[in-house]
Amino acid sequence: MGKRVMSLVLAGVLVLGGAGFAAAASKLIVYTSMKESLIGQLREAFIKKHPDVDLDYQSAGAGKLMAKIAAERESGKILADVLWTSEVPDFYQLRGQGMLEKYVSPEVKNTVNPLDDFDGSFTPARIGTLGIAYNTRFIKEAPKSWQDLFKPPFKGAFGIANPGLSGTAYVSVAMLEKAFGWEYFQKLKANGAKMGKGSGQVVDDTASGDLVASLAVDYITNDKIEKGATLALVYPPEVLAIPSPVAIFKGSPNLEAAKKFVDFLLSKQGQEIIVQEGTLPVRTDVVVPAKFGLPSPDDAVKRAIKVDYLKMTADKEATIKKFTDIMQGK
Repeated sequence: MGKRVMSLVLAGVLVLGGAGFAAAASKLIVYTSMKESLIGQLREAFIKKHPDVDLDYQSAGAGKLMAKIAAERESGKILADVLWTSEVPDFYQLRGQGMLEKYVSPEVKNTVNPLDDFDGSFTPARIGTLGIAYNTRFIKEAPKSWQDLFKPPFKGAFGIANPGLSGTAYVSVAMLEKAFGWEYFQKLKANGAKMGKGSGQVVDDTASGDLVASLAVDYITNDKIEKGATLALVYPPEVLAIPSPVAIFKGSPNLEAAKKFVDFLLSKQGQEIIVQEGTLPVRTDVVVPAKFGLPSPDDAVKRAIKVDYLKMTADKEATIKKFTDIMQGK
């Protein structure tokens, strides 16, 4: 009996010990605007590689996430450890407020970086691109330049998402204005260009034929093409390349786990998952599937319209008003 009692006690200790180790696993929280299919795959692969980290995430629009972060900061505790979205100005804002932990991953040396002022506060983990999506039922000759959109085939049927509703659309408008001036949008309007709502909606309208072409996000368009839409996506010489930064919040109680997640995103394995979603990786040793028609990461960064994100943020209200006034004929 004594031996049996001792065995039960030892078993209990082992069970409790095991539970203690399980409870000690790092709980890492990621806030991201990436779609569920992407972040879900990344989570699964990350946990398999790092079973000691309990990873959870919240996926929502960047604007909602920033509002949540502001509310949490006001209450005294930001619940997230990591932020990963495509709204580059948000990261400059957070950096300016001293909210981000500087971390230069060892994987950075294997990546291309379109940001000239990189200091480790946030690191591009994906390069989103925007080109011209067109409906091949109506447009038989692919546009080769941004100026081709002034031509008769696009009259009254080219769309741009509202930059007041879409952060990606705002950055794109600011880039095009930087490259070609406000005259560019005035000529688009003269040819009947329309301001739509979100970035997804203008691509939907192009796929349905309500528009013949639109300023389009790569992965949104490529997803439609994969599902059978009669769309094609082309890139003029001046590329609209928008990095999707990842950052760690200063004061994260799971700093080492957060660093592991950043490392994984930038690793070849992580980037190979990202590229399958129809958008560009930041590594040059990851093959971009030819079916997406994307430029290479090196080429996209080389051809990208360079912008000052701090100035872009400061000018946002005035830029949106100017664009809206042009598109609404004021």
